Amino acid sequence: MKKILTQYGVCALAVVLMVPLAQAEPAGMQAAFAKDAGTLSEKFTGLARVMSGKYDWKPGQGVRSVGDVFNLIVEENGLLADALTGKTNTGAEPAPITDPEKLQEALKASYANLQKAITGLSDSDLQTHVKLFGRDMTKQGALLLILEDQHEHLGQSIAYARSNGVVPPWSK
Repeated sequence: MKKILTQYGVCALAVVLMVPLAQAEPAGMQAAFAKDAGTLSEKFTGLARVMSGKYDWKPGQGVRSVGDVFNLIVEENGLLADALTGKTNTGAEPAPITDPEKLQEALKASYANLQKAITGLSDSDLQTHVKLFGRDMTKQGALLLILEDQHEHLGQSIAYARSNGVVPPWSK
């Protein structure tokens, strides 16, 4: 009997010690999406810093420049955060940011805003329908669409950097 009580006590203590850890971080898909957004933020902000003198560079006519890609990411983050929180953006499209420090800050701020919107979602919120780019989808679908697109643009930005002899900061 004493052995059973001791085992029960150890299990109960383990559960009590785990509760604060479980409450410390968002659970499930929200945590995974927020972590991915954080990784994208670090990489895009790092590339924006090391490419600061080359924002006008583009690999060819009719293709986005370095700065255009970074501005697109800021815009996408705003659109997605608005879709996730139910805000509607009725204002005019903002002018592109050309100042390197301001663009780096805009990238950081847009990802912080996006992460806040993501971690504020409940599991049922992820299944709520929204309209993005004229298409009906769930909030989870919107997250997947935009974050996958941003990974593609990250690859594009890495190629732009390497084409200019610039090594991404995390590759050094």
